[in-house]
Amino acid sequence: MHTLKKRLLTALLVVTAAGCSFNPATNRPDLVLMSEEKEIKIGREMHEKLVASTPIYSDPILTAYVEHVGQKIAKASDRPDLTYYFTIIDSQDINAFALPGGYVYINRGLLTYLHSEAEMAAVLAHEVGHITARHAVRQKTAATGAGVASVLSVLVTGSGVVGDVTNLWSTAAVKGYGRDMELEADRFGAQYMYNAGYDPQSMINVIALLKDQETFARRRARVEGKQQQTYHGVFSSHPRNDVRLREVVEAAGKLPDDKKITKVEYYREKTDGIVYGTNAQESEKNRFNHKSLGFSLLFPEGWTVENLRSAIVGTAPDKSATLTIKVDKRDGNQPADMALRGVYDVRSLEQDETLNQYRLEGHTGKLPIKSSDSPDRVAILFYGSRQYILEGKISEKPKDTKAATELDNLFLTSIRSFRPLRQTDIAKPDIKRVRYVQANDKTTFASLARHMEIGEYAEEQLRLLNGYYPRGEPKPGEWIKIVQ
Repeated sequence: MHTLKKRLLTALLVVTAAGCSFNPATNRPDLVLMSEEKEIKIGREMHEKLVASTPIYSDPILTAYVEHVGQKIAKASDRPDLTYYFTIIDSQDINAFALPGGYVYINRGLLTYLHSEAEMAAVLAHEVGHITARHAVRQKTAATGAGVASVLSVLVTGSGVVGDVTNLWSTAAVKGYGRDMELEADRFGAQYMYNAGYDPQSMINVIALLKDQETFARRRARVEGKQQQTYHGVFSSHPRNDVRLREVVEAAGKLPDDKKITKVEYYREKTDGIVYGTNAQESEKNRFNHKSLGFSLLFPEGWTVENLRSAIVGTAPDKSATLTIKVDKRDGNQPADMALRGVYDVRSLEQDETLNQYRLEGHTGKLPIKSSDSPDRVAILFYGSRQYILEGKISEKPKDTKAATELDNLFLTSIRSFRPLRQTDIAKPDIKRVRYVQANDKTTFASLARHMEIGEYAEEQLRLLNGYYPRGEPKPGEWIKIVQ
């Protein structure tokens, strides 16, 4: 019994020593069971997964602008020696989030509704605050059965399994960390803004525009008889007139008027032309259209496609799999299943099925005997006088069947997306962009809305874009956002 107590005490001392590190942001020791090096490694791995599966907004000028402001905030933070990365997500959703180890993301949709560089700095500073306070790591420690208790179990009994830590942040980072941690991120963010020369009061402005979005969403849901989609994003835990937030903002300090960085005009210049709403170009960016052969196919998200002389080859980001399309002359009226078996000179196929899509006939299956060079999934589709052979191949066989099944499902999804080319596939997508114009004495949001094809709530959206929701009109000479 005494031996067990001694082992428990020893383990507790080991864990406490390893888990406590002084955090300059919180100004106190952090009871976390992860080193900064591990935190950075996990953040890097999560970032790689995110950019491989999530569309990133392609605008070098705007990207450089966000990076510049973000780095300015980062240098004014409590962890200035950490390397920070700032990325624009190509999504119309109004949100921003951070991953551990220095990775900050802001959605294109949020950038369209901000009005100044100072407001953008407020959003980025809030996310940097989550990173400096190590909220993701601290929450993970709390979630692991109070952290110390779980590790004690491992050290003392040799049992216990540490879960895949990369799963920890995906929900919390995007949806928030709870009221106390969000307020702590506000406090740090406001201080970093002050340190960098931005007016911390801009944080209050951002809250106001986000609350306008919530009010509109609630009214729209009521009119349409639908359930309101609850907003969980940046600053979501704050009420409109949040006394605690105002206290932490005021505590950060007050800059002289001639020292405050606002940059309304500069922000307008950098965001003029930003995509509004769904980015049609990005939503179909993995669709391959072959104009001369007249077919279209959707490759998996993030795959690169090469149009070679003898074939079209799509490759996964990690090179783990390929999908190849070959074309040949159709052999008379031979049935698709017979034609596919003939291509590979086999009597039968495994897991095979008939394809009947977009008025095209075909067949797919797996070869019964495979060599190292054999494809893992094959298919044939008849289109006009040609037959198209599609081959899905896994580069290195996964250790578990689940991973192999997931790749096979990707092959099947792409195979089933094969169809004749449409006129809309080659037409230039209708991408709407935010533009700035000066109002005159006759300008009203209602009159502007009549000339913009942005849905039945055009006037409300224009008001939200310009900070005039639910009422008010622009003054003559005022720069306002429109959508073209």
